[in-house]
Amino acid sequence: MKLAGNTVLVTGGGSGIGLAIAERFLNAGSTVIICGRRADKLNEVKAQYPEIHTIACDVAREADRIALLEWTTAEFPQLNVLVNNAGIQRRVNLVDEQEEWSQTQQEIAINLEAPIHLSSLFVPHLRQQETAAIINVTSGLAFTPGVFAPVYCATKAALHSFTMSLRYLLSKTSVEVVEIVPPAVNTDLGGTGLHTFGAPLNEFADSVMQRIDNGELEVGFGTSEVRRKASREENDAFFLEMNSRWA
Repeated sequence: MKLAGNTVLVTGGGSGIGLAIAERFLNAGSTVIICGRRADKLNEVKAQYPEIHTIACDVAREADRIALLEWTTAEFPQLNVLVNNAGIQRRVNLVDEQEEWSQTQQEIAINLEAPIHLSSLFVPHLRQQETAAIINVTSGLAFTPGVFAPVYCATKAALHSFTMSLRYLLSKTSVEVVEIVPPAVNTDLGGTGLHTFGAPLNEFADSVMQRIDNGELEVGFGTSEVRRKASREENDAFFLEMNSRWA
């Protein structure tokens, strides 16, 4: 798909990878709408990029997802790209720690339930567009899970599977289905300072968005590019290497 000439909705677009994606669509000449839970983050983006449209929305809530569909398609009837980016990563030891189920449930709702439901909600509208796309942001941890964030990894693996199925189901329509597979990127995902070792955000975003503009449908970067192409045996070895400290 081309980055120019679209009307794009990015969930979790107030910071990190979501904002980087929004910036690149905007710079290519597309109309961009971002949503997020935190009004202060949205206001910061609006101050920096007055052309970006913002709406507060908690995609973990079914009612908010439905309201998001109704508002965006009414205000922006040419909307043709949905970017399912919103996500949280919790580091939790499920064996030694007890926590309220609601915390796990929220992580599943944001990372998996929301993109599945939003895709289902928006598909009828997107199919009416001459060209359209759904872009799902998964993770290299979908292919090689880290035991430090087991629920996050499981949700991203499930979203990868869903993305493959959705791409096949929509293959004879005008809707392309794209998957961005980030490695660890230097953002605040999971908490400030946890990913300072990760890939530089702009370097990552420039690379993957250029490849999407060139027509690729599944795009990684650095270690995640290796993981998504690896054999089962190779990923098993990566898993043991990455998780050995928790053994």
